[in-house]
Amino acid sequence: RVPEAARSERLPSRSAVAGVSEGLATGGEREGRARWSAWRRNGLAGYEDRHDDLPGDLTSRLSPHLHFGTLSPVELVRGATRSGGAGAEAFVRQLCWRDFHHQVLTARPAAASADYRSQHDRWRSERSAAGDITAWKEGRTGYPVVDAAMRQLRHEGWMHNRGRLLTASFLAKTLYVDWRVGARHFLELLVDGDIANNQLNWQWVAGTGTDSRPNRVFNPVTQGKRYDPQGDYVRRWVPELAGLAGAAVHEPWKLRGPERAAYDYPGPLLELSEGLARFKQARGLD
Repeated sequence: RVPEAARSERLPSRSAVAGVSEGLATGGEREGRARWSAWRRNGLAGYEDRHDDLPGDLTSRLSPHLHFGTLSPVELVRGATRSGGAGAEAFVRQLCWRDFHHQVLTARPAAASADYRSQHDRWRSERSAAGDITAWKEGRTGYPVVDAAMRQLRHEGWMHNRGRLLTASFLAKTLYVDWRVGARHFLELLVDGDIANNQLNWQWVAGTGTDSRPNRVFNPVTQGKRYDPQGDYVRRWVPELAGLAGAAVHEPWKLRGPERAAYDYPGPLLELSEGLARFKQARGLD
């Protein structure tokens, strides 16, 4: 029973809270149930084939509701199972991954801040990598799909799952910056950010977690062309490149002279081959 002396306080308006992402989605149980109902009808069936489609934006976007408890994972599994089909099965697998990370952290609480499986990395210090870290956070790395995803994060407080993989791989492996730096930044902005899934997904990408291929590196150009083949996702979030048609938007550095100068967009922080060579040397793979 709630004590009689207990009182509710008026919730502040969104505009009155500092640091809220401008495009943050509406929360609450009513909104969560409405979104689940609509996506179950219109998005679930195609989930297996199109969940990595960056411009299509066909994932459920239910992770904030799972994080805050406005929807239950058990409820989602039951509903998806009733709907049936390959899309439903793929969606349930993703929910299982979410629970898996919670189970791992329960068994190994230290994994919230320490390597689950150390690779004996000697990461670049935050001081020496400060410029690269800032460029990554601001979406100014010179690699359009990475920058698009980082800008989506800042604007919406949310990022497409494929974008999370690419941006994390770029920071931890291409730039060779400690995964904890990226995990901390994500937790500052993600509306669905919880310790288990954020930290252990970062560890998975960094190769210090449960991935059976700890040294895989995602190439942002190849991945951009595969999951954003016409460049629509990049042009949405990196409007400086809106004038570049098709897949050319993923490699603006190939433009020459006045054509390149027309775009107010930075060149790449480094060559991908340079970052890969540094990573392989650090991991003793060369």
